[in-house]
Amino acid sequence: MLEVAVAGCGYWGPNLIRNLNSCPECRVNAVCDASEERLSEMAKLYPQVHTISRFDDLVDDAAIDAIVVATPVRLHYEMALRSLRAGKHTFVEKPMATSSDQCRELIEIADQKHLVLMVGHTFLYSTPVRTIKEIVRSGDIGDIQYISARRLNLGLFQKDINVAWDLAPHDISIILHILEDTPLRVNCQGKAHVNPNIEDVASITLDFDQAFAMIQSSWLDPNKVRQITFVGTKKMLVYDDVEPFEKIKIYDKRVEIPPHYNTFGEFQYAYHYGDMHAPYLKLVEPLKVECRHFLDCISNGQKPISGGREGLQVVEILEAASKSLKQGGIGIRIS
Repeated sequence: MLEVAVAGCGYWGPNLIRNLNSCPECRVNAVCDASEERLSEMAKLYPQVHTISRFDDLVDDAAIDAIVVATPVRLHYEMALRSLRAGKHTFVEKPMATSSDQCRELIEIADQKHLVLMVGHTFLYSTPVRTIKEIVRSGDIGDIQYISARRLNLGLFQKDINVAWDLAPHDISIILHILEDTPLRVNCQGKAHVNPNIEDVASITLDFDQAFAMIQSSWLDPNKVRQITFVGTKKMLVYDDVEPFEKIKIYDKRVEIPPHYNTFGEFQYAYHYGDMHAPYLKLVEPLKVECRHFLDCISNGQKPISGGREGLQVVEILEAASKSLKQGGIGIRIS
């Protein structure tokens, strides 16, 4: 049985602890946090789990096989680095680190030590995203022309990263996973309204070889919106994660261009309108699937769906978005 420890018991850490605790193939050995109040709360919920205030104690514990890092982003790299150097399989919440150089170092150490390094891109393990990937792969909606993603709500305001680094990793990871491609160019514009140094609204565009994607992120919106639209050459698909049941809707709609015409007067667009279909989805908690996948990768030597290289891709795009944002939205090429 794998012995796992979780560092960080704030907003997301307790969800990871709950799901890992339900997995029969592992035991949550210890949880770590700087707040004694948070540790006290975890001790009430999980009296069998050790509560630790020093991360060094987790790293130095030879009984621990894997460490899950669910701390503020500024600590991701340092904690993941120490975990990997100590020979622990490591799960890091998104984004993986604050720079692509840091990501590359973590990947290199994990490869050298034959350790699993996984990033918490939770939506890749959700039933809707897995279904969308199958639909796109099947060719049912045709070639993807453009994607429009909106992730909006009022808060939660972060203190160490802007809204793009906080919310956009979800949509970036989904888009990369579905398209199985890397963008050529990134543009980003945004504005800070509440904290003058941290943008709370941002718009990122990703220019791929064949497709185009737009990502809107906001902490300053009256309604919670979690929606991605995929426009294909045959059909259109809308993924609305706020919908309780019909999270995916496929629209038999498209624009048809005449294949042959001799004069401009003969050129006519044709608009096709068909039915809407909402496929049945058997929903399971994505985080539970993600946690089990991490444990399976450790036990069976599998490559994670959201491994270090996938985490690096997301951070490279966020870095390019930050450069574009500072330079008024100019396009930044992805090498």
